[in-house]
Amino acid sequence: MELLYDADGTPFVMWGENQIQLERMPITEKEYLEKAEKELRETPEIVEKAVEELREMLRKDTSLFVPLQDDSYLMKFLRPSKFYPESAFKRIQAYYKFRQSHESYCTNLVPTAVKPAFDHSIISILAPRDQHGRRIMLVESGERWQHRLVPLSEVFRGVQLALESAMSEPRTQINGVIVILDMKGLSFSQVMQFTPSFAKMVVDWIQDCIPIRLKAVHIVSQPYIFNMLFAIFKPFLREKLRSRIFFHGSDKQSLLSHVDPKALRKRHGGLLPEPEISGEVLWKMLHHYEENFKVANSYGYVSNNNKR
Repeated sequence: MELLYDADGTPFVMWGENQIQLERMPITEKEYLEKAEKELRETPEIVEKAVEELREMLRKDTSLFVPLQDDSYLMKFLRPSKFYPESAFKRIQAYYKFRQSHESYCTNLVPTAVKPAFDHSIISILAPRDQHGRRIMLVESGERWQHRLVPLSEVFRGVQLALESAMSEPRTQINGVIVILDMKGLSFSQVMQFTPSFAKMVVDWIQDCIPIRLKAVHIVSQPYIFNMLFAIFKPFLREKLRSRIFFHGSDKQSLLSHVDPKALRKRHGGLLPEPEISGEVLWKMLHHYEENFKVANSYGYVSNNNKR
């Protein structure tokens, strides 16, 4: 399966009848506009007011370097915050404070520097959206993950890069993301890669920092040893996130009761044809946006306020 390009140079891949690409274009579909208004309070009047208020809050935080005049950047944080400027402002601060506090995980988050997890097809966001328009992120946390070749830190960096891509899509900002964690073949040596401090960091990042609507986490094909791994994460989960985690084991019908088979791989009970899209193809697609990632990496807390 190869990467193709449309007339304006945007990369895409065909999977059966599905053309899959990063959808950065503005929203025009009535169904999306109606959903945005119903679930996120997104009306022209509210948007205009929220954008201006958020811009003013950011202007006053002189230690934070972000693109104040870029409405699409501000919308990325306003939509998950339902257009409450104060909430969006706190999310932006938390997002960049996390990057500052966990520099080894967050520095140089660009495709050329974050390749191992994609080389081994551990992470994918290339699939049709589900029946609710949500982007699906698949993480292969079991037999496909060779932790001696791809350290846990590189897996997390790959997850960040993939979600950064999804966060740039207006349709994903509105509909959100679901995550499928495939734990088939999870081993004791893999579980031992996780520490409570790492688990807390990841959960804090999900719950308090990333500007994304995480609608569900589906855990499939988990062996008994997975209970040991989940026990490391469980103390840090707040009720909202905990209520969105579903355990399916080998019961494919259980997963299908949540996700349309048209958006799932055959091994998960779905209807998508073989072969699957490789991590290499996803990496090539992300690499097309290398310069965008470099610009995004220039934002954050800085010591030299003259950058603004």
